Amino acid sequence: MKQNQGSRRTNEQAREKLASILLYEVSDPALDNVTLTGVEVSVDKSVLRAYVSCEPERYDEVLAALARAKGRIRSFLGHALGWRVTPELIFQIDTTADEAERIARALQNRPETMAQEKDENGYPVPPEEQE
Repeated sequence: MKQNQGSRRTNEQAREKLASILLYEVSDPALDNVTLTGVEVSVDKSVLRAYVSCEPERYDEVLAALARAKGRIRSFLGHALGWRVTPELIFQIDTTADEAERIARALQNRPETMAQEKDENGYPVPPEEQE
């Protein structure tokens, strides 16, 4: 979605209010250790897409808990934002942190051939030619 100063401000305002609601108003133990990583609000403010992060094994549990609390969260959010329209909430799992961790682990387990000197075509240079 194209961002301008107004939409960034709207997204930031919605993120702050939603984070506060998830932290202080919703008391579902399934939502412990869940992080709100981002919020995108549509131009007409009718849809709010919230990205949350948690442990990979808890994805289904967290989405189910958010679905159960969606009506209550939306009610609190409507009062907190004071917009003309209370946006419809869509929760999605943000897997970017999990992907970054997977890539970091893959880079730590690189094969020894990666450290060998290579010629201009990418083939390893035999040890006798390196001198």
